[in-house]
Amino acid sequence: MTGVRSLRRKCAVMRRVHDATGNPPLRRRAPGFEGFARIIVGQQVSVASANAIWARCVDTIVPLDAPTVARLDDDTLRSAGLSRPKVRTLRAISAAVGDGLDLTDFGAANDAEIHEALCTVKGIGPWTADVYLMFCLGRRDAFAPGDLALQVAAQHAFDLSHRPDAGELQELAEAWRPWRGVSARLLWAYHQVVKDRAGQPI
Repeated sequence: MTGVRSLRRKCAVMRRVHDATGNPPLRRRAPGFEGFARIIVGQQVSVASANAIWARCVDTIVPLDAPTVARLDDDTLRSAGLSRPKVRTLRAISAAVGDGLDLTDFGAANDAEIHEALCTVKGIGPWTADVYLMFCLGRRDAFAPGDLALQVAAQHAFDLSHRPDAGELQELAEAWRPWRGVSARLLWAYHQVVKDRAGQPI
């Protein structure tokens, strides 16, 4: 993997992280409304819960697209396990798509421009936009400094006395350009390594 090799050459910390984790999984998802919805469903819940809710969404929202979300009432969407805030966010994205937002084609827009466009949608914050850039659009330098797992992993990788906040992690990640997306995958994998070593959730 080109990104991993580059990070190993330029950063001793990433080299140690990669030694501990091996090559990280790509975890790519298809771009578009469904991919965005999958990210929203997975916010602030465990992987098992996210998978269970997503399975119910797939059965309830047929087809799983913006027009269907706009058509279904709140009770139906909530019956799939979606919280009220997530229903509101999905409706906001559905409305934005109906108004012309193309989640699959941003033309020549760079990461910052796409990030800004996504964050104009009510309910979409920096973390969601960052993760969409990484996992659905495959942008190699996208990064999510506000992600708690990345912050915890960085604290252990750099042997810091405190968990870095989003600004501090953003600053650390500057050294990993243009492969910050790969560094994020390595740190997520390292977060699991740290948890396994501790024998308990972090």
